[in-house]
Amino acid sequence: MIQQHFSRICFALCLLVQLQTHAQSLAVVNVKDLRCEARQSPVGIDVAQPVFSWQLESIGRDVQQTHYRLLVATSETLLAGTPDLWDSGKIPSAQSSFIPYAGKPLQSATSCYWKVEVWTNKGGPATATGIFTTGIMQPQEWDKAQWIAYENLPDSSKIYPGVHGSGNNLGSKGLQRPVVPCLRKSFLVQKQVQQALVFVSGLGQYELYLNGNKVGNDFLTPGWTNYNKVCLYNSFDVTAQLKPEENVIGAIVGNGFFNVNRERYRKLVIAQGYPMLRAKLVIRYTDGTSTEIVTDNSWKTAPSPITFTSIYGGESYDATLEQQGWCRAGFKDAAWKAALPVQSPGGEMRAQREYPLQVMDSFTVQRTYTPRPGRYVVDFGQNASGIVRIKVKGKKGAVVRITPAELLDDEHLPYQKASGSPYYFSYTLKGEGTEEWTPRFSYYGLRYAMVEGAEPAATYKDGDSAQLQDIIFLHTRNSAPTVGSFSCSDTLFNRIFTLINWGIKSNLASVATDCPHREKLGWLEQTYLLRNCVGYNYDVLNLYNKTVNDMMDAQLPDGLVPDIAPEYVEFDGGFRDSPEWGSASIQIPWFLYTWYGDKQVLERAYNMMQCYIDYLGSRAQNHILDYGLGDWYDMGPKHPGIAQLTPLALTATAIYYQDADAMAKTAAALGKRADVNRYRSLADSIRKAFNKKFFNPATGTYSTGSQTAYAMPLYTGLVEERYRKKVFSNLQDSIRKGNYALTAGDIGYHYLVSVLSNGGASQLLYDMNKRDDVPGYAFQLKHGATALTESWPALRYVSNNHMMLGHLMEWFYNGLAGIRQAPDSKGFAMLEIAPIPVTGIDWVKAGFETLHGPVQVAWHKEGKKFALEVTIPANTRARIIMPGNKKPELIGSGTYSFTTQL
Repeated sequence: MIQQHFSRICFALCLLVQLQTHAQSLAVVNVKDLRCEARQSPVGIDVAQPVFSWQLESIGRDVQQTHYRLLVATSETLLAGTPDLWDSGKIPSAQSSFIPYAGKPLQSATSCYWKVEVWTNKGGPATATGIFTTGIMQPQEWDKAQWIAYENLPDSSKIYPGVHGSGNNLGSKGLQRPVVPCLRKSFLVQKQVQQALVFVSGLGQYELYLNGNKVGNDFLTPGWTNYNKVCLYNSFDVTAQLKPEENVIGAIVGNGFFNVNRERYRKLVIAQGYPMLRAKLVIRYTDGTSTEIVTDNSWKTAPSPITFTSIYGGESYDATLEQQGWCRAGFKDAAWKAALPVQSPGGEMRAQREYPLQVMDSFTVQRTYTPRPGRYVVDFGQNASGIVRIKVKGKKGAVVRITPAELLDDEHLPYQKASGSPYYFSYTLKGEGTEEWTPRFSYYGLRYAMVEGAEPAATYKDGDSAQLQDIIFLHTRNSAPTVGSFSCSDTLFNRIFTLINWGIKSNLASVATDCPHREKLGWLEQTYLLRNCVGYNYDVLNLYNKTVNDMMDAQLPDGLVPDIAPEYVEFDGGFRDSPEWGSASIQIPWFLYTWYGDKQVLERAYNMMQCYIDYLGSRAQNHILDYGLGDWYDMGPKHPGIAQLTPLALTATAIYYQDADAMAKTAAALGKRADVNRYRSLADSIRKAFNKKFFNPATGTYSTGSQTAYAMPLYTGLVEERYRKKVFSNLQDSIRKGNYALTAGDIGYHYLVSVLSNGGASQLLYDMNKRDDVPGYAFQLKHGATALTESWPALRYVSNNHMMLGHLMEWFYNGLAGIRQAPDSKGFAMLEIAPIPVTGIDWVKAGFETLHGPVQVAWHKEGKKFALEVTIPANTRARIIMPGNKKPELIGSGTYSFTTQL
């Protein structure tokens, strides 16, 4: 009996220990994803007060940060002991992002080690370490590094701003083909290297080499800007690439948007200079000394094998002109000439903050055609942005020409009429075995490629000049990390998700482009109208901050922010000045603050925002704006273009009101009380004028009764509360009476999707987008589209890779999956999970990586039962709103399951 009692006590004690151990494991908190300036281990930080962020990870529930401490030092040893740069002390705060550095002044080209200690309501501290490396902190530190080139463009030959179109009225200007140069410099390393950092810019773009190897894996760097105001530079740690004794640093520099001459296709002609390079290599030795290698006239230069390159026209490469080993030690460069120091374009040197373009995917040939003898057409199966890589073998001097295209014509030949023609790549063989080539300084939107001058291996004969051994499609885009995923039981909507996603991916470059071929310009309306669609899928904090900088640089003295930024060419009328486009200057900073919690951007952009709202006020008549492009590409009876179904004044004035409202909120966030009152008063005046002009209280209709005419006032808050129900009902009725067809365009469809989703009409939204017999997403898929097209009916004679109509993407995440930010929250500190089931979809899975960590949602229906599982990241909370239940349930971090009856 005693023995049984003793055994029970032992068992109870063991169980208690196990439970305690399990509880402790649940309470374990890890610190991860340390970032400086929103990048992991960045090289090239050139701001005086970089900001830090981190995530907390725990399988326990309701984990909340209570304190943090940041330490920064110039070595790992000092970081472990007494940090020599900064010790914040223990700070009582839940903040884990955008925490500014507040230590000693940072020195250029220095690696800094940092540590964060975090305490939570579960204990602590949990710690993690990171590193960042500074760039060039003071402008004068660039003084010794000159801009160098192969040749100089005289001021009399410069073309700036650019000229829209062919430029054939420019006389002799823009005719000369710029030399694409190689530049090189030999130097000795005779001590043990501790660290080597290189800072480099090439205009328009460059590739950097060290001892024969390319530095980094970026494409089309640096990012493109208004070079008169800003020249971006890139930073690399090249310690491992140096070797004892002779080393060689070299570069090839292409044209980009710095020079577009009058050959082949061009959207514009511009000539700010010929290709030029500026670089600074800092080498620190273990004995405490250092040396710098800078660009000057001691560098040597010669033409590269790239005989032509244009961001708009393609690229040609002559391998017979290669000089083997040109960027390696031992190369004889006596025949090369001294590099020519040239005048700066005027822009300040600034470290590139946004992610660079890179090769992000690849596609092999899925199908082939031979429409005519000597013309071999391949189908890669996906329309996307990018370039091709070829492997060929053949006779010296044989020329292989590749013509990319989004579409084929009726003869299965490339169709470039809507994407810019002629555009092509060409390669001249050197005749030495298998040769591989990839274009360096241009890209296009393509699914197909026609090869001329080389026969595929299957049909190659000995008499042919060249054999095509392989061709692949390399998808290039901004390398911003993917942060979202979505899938559901309806395969059509999964395909729609993919369709839109390819439109987004293909148009994320150094700017958010309208299309990856004929324009490649940063049209601004899509940046903010698609902000959530893009933000749910990609980390665009840095890219959109660059967009803000581009708009600040593009703003005119009268306050106008043009429709494109950078503004390489001045368009006419609404194509330069449309309120729905320029309002990105107000809406994007506000988005960055609300979505990410970036308050610094509001402070930096506030003057631009004020100047633009004042500019709109100067154009308004009795608070009504009546100009611009309006609801671009809506579905009217005519060819798509300027709005047909909704008055220009309605969309322009609704945006004006939205801007005034955002300005009031921005002023409040910045503590500018007088401005808050000013902008609230302005918004109230606009609202009264808008409703007086466009609203009929008796019928509850706005203007023409188009989808856009109803949706914009409902979304922006222009509709008085007493009329909202009637107006919303009219909107739904109009859609049903219109046979569920999509008619809203580039501007209005964003508002339509949001209003229907937020208003509880997701079923109607689903039914509209399910149809494939009227223009829309399903219609595009039915007619063979693999990326979102510019027009709802997927017209052949306009772009077939655009992201501007991709607004349904947002509904996948914040409607069907129900992942959204709670009202008044910033940076997703407080989430709201409110999934909206619809008839036709039985389950949904979605994920989204916030700055705090990943949010996961999965739900499914079985009869009347609705089951939901959610995962909320540490240091956040969420309100769960189940279908049919308006009362939210507040939860902390962790994984939870819920069920309800539908």
